[in-house]
Amino acid sequence: MFRSVLGKTLGFVGYTVQYGCIAHCAFEYIGEFVVCSGPSMEPTIVNHDIVFSERMSRQQCKIQKGDIIIAKSPFDPNMNICKRVTGLEGDKVCTSSPSDLFKAHTYVPKGHVWLEGDNLRNSSDSRSYGPIPYALIRGRVCLKLWPLHSFGSLSESPTRRIIKARSDSD
Repeated sequence: MFRSVLGKTLGFVGYTVQYGCIAHCAFEYIGEFVVCSGPSMEPTIVNHDIVFSERMSRQQCKIQKGDIIIAKSPFDPNMNICKRVTGLEGDKVCTSSPSDLFKAHTYVPKGHVWLEGDNLRNSSDSRSYGPIPYALIRGRVCLKLWPLHSFGSLSESPTRRIIKARSDSD
């Protein structure tokens, strides 16, 4: 009797550990579900929207201008931020607000990206804390899951401030 209970208990623990390892690897290397909060990405992503953030693009260095990413906050490592990539290393970006009389520009340093929220008037982003290291990026948002009426891939920036570089074939 004792052996039977012990065997079943150890079997259950073994399966739990195996499935836990599989789930950990899936969330660490494939992607994760993220509940977004705050107004900085409105109207693209609003408070309490649920998105799927895939990790493969980050691992293969395939983040591009216009992508929405999840990254660790440069000020609080326990908090994530959701922003749009508006500049890559070597890009010249406008660091002043649209209402500023004189426009200031800076170059994004190597190994960094420039992030901005779609809601420029209500977003704390690279305009206030500067470019962030590529290593802080956790994943690229590829799908909005909730609410169901807006299920699908995400739209381009409503501010239309992103200028993609022309390729040599253009």
